[in-house]
Amino acid sequence: MKILIVDEMHPSLIEMLDRDGWDYEYAPSLKRNEILEAVGAYEGLMIRSKTVVDVAFLERAPRLRFIARAGAGLDLIDIPAVEKRNIALFHAGTGNRDAVAEHVLGMLLGLFNNIIRADRQVRQGIWDREGNRGVELMGKTVGLIGYGNNGSATGKRLSGFGCRVLAFDKYKENYGDANATAASLEQIQEEADIVSLHIPLTEESFHLIDQDFIDKMARPFFLVNAARGEVADLTAVVAGLKSGKIRGACLDVLENEKLAKLTPAQQEVFDYLVQSDKVVLTPHVGGWTHESYVRINEVLIRQIGEWRAVQG
Repeated sequence: MKILIVDEMHPSLIEMLDRDGWDYEYAPSLKRNEILEAVGAYEGLMIRSKTVVDVAFLERAPRLRFIARAGAGLDLIDIPAVEKRNIALFHAGTGNRDAVAEHVLGMLLGLFNNIIRADRQVRQGIWDREGNRGVELMGKTVGLIGYGNNGSATGKRLSGFGCRVLAFDKYKENYGDANATAASLEQIQEEADIVSLHIPLTEESFHLIDQDFIDKMARPFFLVNAARGEVADLTAVVAGLKSGKIRGACLDVLENEKLAKLTPAQQEVFDYLVQSDKVVLTPHVGGWTHESYVRINEVLIRQIGEWRAVQG
């Protein structure tokens, strides 16, 4: 069984593939047209974030038996089309959950304690203690939307900080645990001080955080998005920041992350976000640690190996 790898991967992946006796071609520099020319000869495909797997792609890959994505999200893959062709689909949802959870916590602590602003001021010779008086996480009610790998890992850490954690997951039952209480979306809107997003991008989740959602929040709140940028309508987020309904935002993802190609409307929104002391921004690195880079590969190789053992 031959595997085509079309994205940059941590060197540990090659070591693992060699150890387990896989036949593969590591070709991360291939452009899409070159991938389409080559993929027909392979039974396995390993990708990260550059390759869209749609019907047109699958039509060029008649021998494909599995797709492995080195990451958690599957929004670049046409899942129904993959399932229709009986192609196994693997992803490393557990591989970066701890990294995401720690990043969310770090962003919140940075925002609540004015760490970024204070650091900038001290470097400029400004010693403003009162202006940088912080807010504590202790005692805050956090609403997690999505309680899978990333949501549950985040809930564990927030509960350790003395937060009351509510979790809403439309696709789970009996998911409350020692770290979070299962709740409805309406309860989160009624009681949460912080809303943190941990859901994939789908047609249903697109712009979940919009003006209507913000208006339904019973009190001013903090927003965290380390999921997918399009889950939050940033025009509505900026309006919420201006009105005070959103007290602050931690954004690891944006609707358009190609900053050199923003539309005029997106540029206006971005310009507001970057000048606001109520916003912490990072470049989609929530799950991007040295440890998770290796762990993602470990999770994928284990899944593929178990699948191969069943296939015989």
